[in-house]
Amino acid sequence: MDLKTTYLGFELANPLMVGACPLGTNLDTIRQLEDAGASAIVLPSLFEEEIQAAVHAHLEMESVGAGFAEASSSYMPDPEGYHVGPDQYLDHLREVKEATSIPIIGSLNGSTPGGWTSYAKKIQDSGADALELNVYYLPTDPDETGEQVEQRAIDIVSAIKSEVSIPVAVKLSTFFSSIPNLARKLEHAGADGLVIFNRFYQPDIDIEELDVVPNLRLSTADELRLRLRWLAILSGQVELSLGATGGAHNAVDVIKAIMTGADAVQLVSALLIHGPEHITRTLEAIEFWMQEHDYESVRQMHGSMNLQRTPNPKAFSRANYMRMLDSWQM
Repeated sequence: MDLKTTYLGFELANPLMVGACPLGTNLDTIRQLEDAGASAIVLPSLFEEEIQAAVHAHLEMESVGAGFAEASSSYMPDPEGYHVGPDQYLDHLREVKEATSIPIIGSLNGSTPGGWTSYAKKIQDSGADALELNVYYLPTDPDETGEQVEQRAIDIVSAIKSEVSIPVAVKLSTFFSSIPNLARKLEHAGADGLVIFNRFYQPDIDIEELDVVPNLRLSTADELRLRLRWLAILSGQVELSLGATGGAHNAVDVIKAIMTGADAVQLVSALLIHGPEHITRTLEAIEFWMQEHDYESVRQMHGSMNLQRTPNPKAFSRANYMRMLDSWQM
């Protein structure tokens, strides 16, 4: 059974990737994920804010040293008191590359064009095979237009692509007015792939303390449906690699994503719940299903249910809305 697929120009042994998550922070866990069958791993994101904080700390230390050249070392700010994430990130990336033989994808998370994008080159130079760019931005200014929000993402991609030669995949959110149009613009800006979709973590309200509190919840399989619709719409309309993330928990979910057009499927919540061995079980279940349904390869099923090839393309558009409402039985 041939499970191979192509994503961002890499031939992967199978479609199951590890998405950006805490599992990628531990070298031993990464080895377990590779041994379990992960075809590629996206490391956790390095945030724009982390980079800016580290640069600010460095400038402060330089300023203190220049102004007090004869001061004792005890006067200097303690580096441990600053956020030194960027350097640690690059060190970890180099260690992971030395310890693994599968593609390792770095991840940058930012929302504004600026000097922080130069870290894309540092991530490349530290050995990353590709870069996942998470353009996480929530507009709150009523004077900012939708076009300006989209242009932010396009400008960041252009800046990143001017720094690196490795493939760049853009992790999109669902909050764009015309995703196919934006996808085409990102393709023209140099993006090599799209990851569908970023999960915005919604805050909660503490009504007793009158405070906004974080409330992290893992994905459920229901979240996959939105991904399936847009994978089906985009597949066949762009030349970009398409990755699916959010809601894929088992073999059936992975097969659905591939059929609608995903080249690779990122697992996160399922691995946090079940551990690295869940990859092995999922791959075995995919092979069993393919054998039962006379599929010889993953490529054979790829895109077979996208907008261009499905027997009922209207099911992915407005026509499905009325049908869905009529299907409810009291």
